Amino acid sequence: MGARIAVLSLSVLLGAAVSSAQNASQTAPATPQVDFSTVNCSGFATDQKVPDEIRIVSAEQSNIKITFMRGDYVDINRGQEQGVRVGDRFSVVRPVKDPTDVPWFKWQDKLLKAMGQLYIDAGQVRVVNVQPKVSVAQVIFSCDYMQRGDILQPYQERPSPLWKDNSAFDHFAPASGKAVAMVVAGRDYTQLFGKLSPAYVNLGSNQGVKVGDYFRIFRYQGSMAETVRQNKGYQYSMYGFGSAPTPYAWNELPREVVGEGIVLNVSRNASTMVITSSSLDIYAGDYVEIE
Repeated sequence: MGARIAVLSLSVLLGAAVSSAQNASQTAPATPQVDFSTVNCSGFATDQKVPDEIRIVSAEQSNIKITFMRGDYVDINRGQEQGVRVGDRFSVVRPVKDPTDVPWFKWQDKLLKAMGQLYIDAGQVRVVNVQPKVSVAQVIFSCDYMQRGDILQPYQERPSPLWKDNSAFDHFAPASGKAVAMVVAGRDYTQLFGKLSPAYVNLGSNQGVKVGDYFRIFRYQGSMAETVRQNKGYQYSMYGFGSAPTPYAWNELPREVVGEGIVLNVSRNASTMVITSSSLDIYAGDYVEIE
């Protein structure tokens, strides 16, 4: 009798487990959000002045430390007299320049100037001690190293947009007919991008872009805008390996759709996107359009 009851109980439990699994499989998976680090560490470009009155001026162990990371204590040039209070939280940013000063594609310098200044997100600090004219803050979140002179901005939470299912990516998507621009540069002026890479695009709020929009990334066959050496006409002719019966211009063959990216940050003439899917390596100089 006891054995029969045990078997019956096990059968009920297994039936419940199967039913639960079936219900779970019928429930669509939740669309993930872009994570905190991606949202807060991707940097931005802006043609408007970023207020720079609040700065890191020193830190503990300043005789031996040239950079500061999570857990370190830094000194800022604002104190009780300027309204700073214990618990105040700041984002830390730093303007950056291209260390190589070598353009990757023909119009890169011109587009960067139109977009404005590029800034990296170095992290966040929280004030732990306030004195009359200066305060001490602890680094509570790091994206990059911090250094003397870095700019502090009162912390504002950035939205974390929903990330659509990558299975919907259309490798042969037709042109959307909406605004077209370029992938101009990346964080630390990188020129090569893959999934989860941040990249800066020369479209912003003036062109109707908003956080959460998607960009489709594509390139034209035979475009010669990049400074990398290419053989003219390579899209239809390769010496020793055949050729098409007639030549084609760079925009007369199907474009190559290489990825998508979601917009995380928008200024007047620039956007920060993080690449959510890519079928090929993506380069500065590739094109984007609003989906």
